[in-house]
Amino acid sequence: MLYWLFYVKLHADFTPLRLFRYLTFRTAFASLTAMAIAIFVGPWLIARLQEFQIGQFIREEGPKSHQKKAGTPTMGGVLINIAILVPTLLWADLRNPFVWIAMFSVVAFGLIGFLDDFAKLRHRRNLGLTSRQKFGLQLLIGALIGGVLADMATRGLYSTALEVPFFKQFHPTLLISSLMHHGWVVLGFAPFIVFVAFIIVGSSNAVNLTDGLDGLAIGCTIITAGALTVLTYISGNAVLATYLELGREPQVAELAIFCGAMVGASIGFLWYNAHPAQIFMGDVGSLALGGAIGTVAVMIQQELLLPFIGGIFLLEALSVMIQVGSFKMRGKRVFKMAPLHHHFEQLGWSEPKIIARFWILSVVFALFALTTLKLR
Repeated sequence: MLYWLFYVKLHADFTPLRLFRYLTFRTAFASLTAMAIAIFVGPWLIARLQEFQIGQFIREEGPKSHQKKAGTPTMGGVLINIAILVPTLLWADLRNPFVWIAMFSVVAFGLIGFLDDFAKLRHRRNLGLTSRQKFGLQLLIGALIGGVLADMATRGLYSTALEVPFFKQFHPTLLISSLMHHGWVVLGFAPFIVFVAFIIVGSSNAVNLTDGLDGLAIGCTIITAGALTVLTYISGNAVLATYLELGREPQVAELAIFCGAMVGASIGFLWYNAHPAQIFMGDVGSLALGGAIGTVAVMIQQELLLPFIGGIFLLEALSVMIQVGSFKMRGKRVFKMAPLHHHFEQLGWSEPKIIARFWILSVVFALFALTTLKLR
């Protein structure tokens, strides 16, 4: 909105407004705007959630130390989502289709999370939507995003080729060529759409599983979104993309503003979510953030790098899958409790200690992911 007004419409009459053409300028201000919204609106939202008694329900089988957190205002993810969407609308070029897809992912997955949180409040217990309902809705949204990207690929606006870490010339594409050649375009894109849905849904649930300690998930999101901000800028920059031999998609550079807003919104929310938390994000926040991270990774063709960028999220999700699989197959648990952060709680680690060390690991994963751009 501001880009259209100050640069597209007015910069010819007032030359200093040409500053709005620079992506770095708009990304920085989108981040600052998002942080300001989260910090200044936070107290009002906390008061309203307390007024309406929208508090967290703690599962009985969870760590006993968490019982004291019962009643802490939840559904703070609404604040995160607003703090991401408003700056993106203000500072991004809204003629860019990738920006709208990213915002759609926040709204759609945020809505699923809202329904889940609302169901928990309605039933007065830590059980919201059923797994089938939640996964079904997530898969629908993921497949829809995949279908939109497939349609853009047929019009030359997007490439379905994958960027493989450590390999410069290997760019596989998830298409069935024989079907494409015979006019079955939709079926030809089916593997790609399924893959996109898997990545986005997996990312959404991985962030959701990580959201179990004060500030843990949002702190890791700051780091992951920061790495994605760098990657989106590089992917859309002709010089840098060519130098690093990445598949350049000029329009995805605008996603740096969306990612910058995600960083700012997360920092602002961490102000109130840091231990001891005054507010929890709930599924409305964690599902939306995870969905957005997965969607951005797909649009910049870094799906295979996502496990490194969000390494902590992957470890948390794997710990749950290993725990469930082991118990069903062997009747034994691998971890004292899953997700992984609860395992360390059961070992006697303090909550701040776990959070700080997981943040450090998240930084290491993100830095390693960025180094792979050159190690190819």
